[in-house]
Amino acid sequence: MSSTLLDPRTALVIIDLQRGVVGMPTLPHSSDVVVKNSVALARAFRAHDLPVVLVRVSFSADGVDAAPGRITNPMPKGVAYPEGWDEIIEELEVQPTDIRITKRQWGAFYGTELDLQLRRRGITEIVLTGISTSIGVESSARAAHEHGYHVVVVEDATADRDLASHEHATTKIFPRLGLVARTDQILEELQAR
Repeated sequence: MSSTLLDPRTALVIIDLQRGVVGMPTLPHSSDVVVKNSVALARAFRAHDLPVVLVRVSFSADGVDAAPGRITNPMPKGVAYPEGWDEIIEELEVQPTDIRITKRQWGAFYGTELDLQLRRRGITEIVLTGISTSIGVESSARAAHEHGYHVVVVEDATADRDLASHEHATTKIFPRLGLVARTDQILEELQAR
């Protein structure tokens, strides 16, 4: 059966579902909903031998590898993050076959080996989930599009601290970069394979 959403070689890319991020209040979906949907997708991708990429953001202890620049709201340097804040959450059931990427920017592509890992596996499309929609997910979607990947963002597996930012990304930005879908649509397409 031909898929309208998924290429034969598609990877799931999960953004920042780590201990220090999933505890934040998010909209329009709670972190619990984002995690539940991302877990369901990860299990389905693994069951179909499709790559699962777990992306986390982390910085060195002194914070000097955080993004520089003159910005109004910079990442704090030298802040002591809580122990384990950057660990991928247990609910994702990390597998040895999962690709793990550590980023030090908003997006998962810049300064990481994500593109290399995907291309070496023949991936032509990525399905994105995670927190937060307008930062890590949107930056990764833009870069994926620029790298020539087909992009699907799973709306009910993403959330943001700001509702207007989530809605702007999902209704204005993502449709210009690829497709916006729901968890059940992706699961149905995988099941039909």
